[in-house]
Amino acid sequence: MLIKMIPFLFVILWASGFVGARFGLEYAEPMTFLSLRMVLNVVLFALLIMLLKRRIPTGRQFWHSCVSGLFIHGLYLGGTFQAIHWGIPAGLASLLVGSQPIFTALILLLMGSERLNLAQWLGLALGFAGISCVLMGNIEWQSAAQKWAAIGMCVVSLIGITVGTLYQKKFCQGVDLLGGALVQYVAAVALLLPAAMQFETMQVEWTPTFIMTLGWLVVVLSCIAILLLLYMVEHGASSSVASVFYLVPPTTAIQAWICFGESFDRLGALGFVLAAVAVYLVVKKPVLRRSRMPQPAESVS
Repeated sequence: MLIKMIPFLFVILWASGFVGARFGLEYAEPMTFLSLRMVLNVVLFALLIMLLKRRIPTGRQFWHSCVSGLFIHGLYLGGTFQAIHWGIPAGLASLLVGSQPIFTALILLLMGSERLNLAQWLGLALGFAGISCVLMGNIEWQSAAQKWAAIGMCVVSLIGITVGTLYQKKFCQGVDLLGGALVQYVAAVALLLPAAMQFETMQVEWTPTFIMTLGWLVVVLSCIAILLLLYMVEHGASSSVASVFYLVPPTTAIQAWICFGESFDRLGALGFVLAAVAVYLVVKKPVLRRSRMPQPAESVS
């Protein structure tokens, strides 16, 4: 019974990353905040690899892991944190980047090598309808001054996680999950830290809230979540995460409502429901006929 709850626990932890971002960004700028997180991730994962005697990829696997890290942790997290810094609600950010399975299916379809079944076509339609409903609804923004720039950053984030996941699926087969994650975090530091040095003040308010938020994102989200994923991969249950991944945006919306009072009107709520159903329909069965479609849970933020 407890084992069956692991995918749901994983989803709850994943969703908390968006809420954690909003908490922490009150005390540090986005690239500075992420640089600190990635550096601590590197230290923590180096210790885990030594403790668990895992293998760090070398040669081509090392460089492939670097590329996937630049997309997954650099563009995906960088875009998401910047968007939240510019005022987008955490729930809306989660919804936009959580449409990754839909976007992936669309890319594979446009490439001309894959075909969708009827349920997945319906999922694509519902996905666009759901996102449109949320965007047209009455959403409470932190600040609407850079509204479209924030939405644009979420699109950058969506492209990052989609391309990164596809790349990882194609070129990082057989890479140890912990070792590959360490290399990805190192690559992310190489991207995010210079950006912080160039464009931000790098000032941090070391309040108890910020320290606890940073600790949560590093230890709980990046460490415990990835260990849960490692367990599921090794026990053949990683597909279970994909089957409940549609719960991430509504879970984030609930967490953001509890923590910050973020609210949506009925049209927005309908959009969340439609988007959740859309992701469920798209990932319920593989889009690929010759190989399995990359699932959103194959990378951990």
